[in-house]
Amino acid sequence: MKKILKIKDAPAPHWVGDGFPVRSMFSYHNPDRFLSPFLLLDHAGPAHFDPAVRPRGVGQHPHRGFETVTIVYQGEVEHKDSTGAGGKIGPGDVQWMTAASGIIHEEFHSHNFTRTGGTLEMVQLWVNLPARDKMTAPRYQTLLASDIPVIELDNAAGSLRVIAGEFAGRHGPALTFTPMDVWDLRLNANVPTTLGVPEGRSLALVVLKGSIRVNAERVVAESQMAVLGIEGHSVALEAGTDASVLLLSGEPINEPIAGYGPFVMNTQAEIQQAILDFNSGRFGQIPR
Repeated sequence: MKKILKIKDAPAPHWVGDGFPVRSMFSYHNPDRFLSPFLLLDHAGPAHFDPAVRPRGVGQHPHRGFETVTIVYQGEVEHKDSTGAGGKIGPGDVQWMTAASGIIHEEFHSHNFTRTGGTLEMVQLWVNLPARDKMTAPRYQTLLASDIPVIELDNAAGSLRVIAGEFAGRHGPALTFTPMDVWDLRLNANVPTTLGVPEGRSLALVVLKGSIRVNAERVVAESQMAVLGIEGHSVALEAGTDASVLLLSGEPINEPIAGYGPFVMNTQAEIQQAILDFNSGRFGQIPR
């Protein structure tokens, strides 16, 4: 079994733009080698929005050196970027955006969600890129709910969606630069299950709803996260109440992290270059 290293509470929520009230479960501002290659995770909502005329969200902003992974649970989000990519994602869908050498991006509530109002809940995960890939060309992957394999766990313990990586011989649709698993779990109360996770990989369990007991030792409640060690190749879970859990596991990237806002590189000189490139217009413009 992988050893539990710590249980982390989510801090108080804050707003990203005017559309996303988020709790940052972890951030690269306080780097943790046991979370590599993952840099940041924001859980937005669930929050109710009244109908409106103007879409709420985040206007144009740059990224360089990493990927953003947006998982929608409720509501709809529309986005555009300077590569010409864009689209709308709704419940169960995932937007996997590789900023890499640099893009300008914006994301708002969809026009339909804005018009009707409703509940919005989503997660945005930042995934680091190794130095060799930080300046590759940007790319965008739309992972629709229908494209993501769903595996029923043994003994009716719940279900597991494979967004990235592999489980029980089923592979997730996301293309990644380093080996990782991103699994979206729904666990039924009071049914134990054991999941295999490769030796040598990081492991974090983010509880979005409900509560779980990990390795029959510690209870991890809603809006908490368990960080486990890289040794061992399995983790035992049992939900105390029906639970929604995001499991993140990956091969660590053992490289320095230099970060400044939406830029994550390896050195301060690379950060200064990113700022210069952005201010010089080298990230392009969002097509209108």
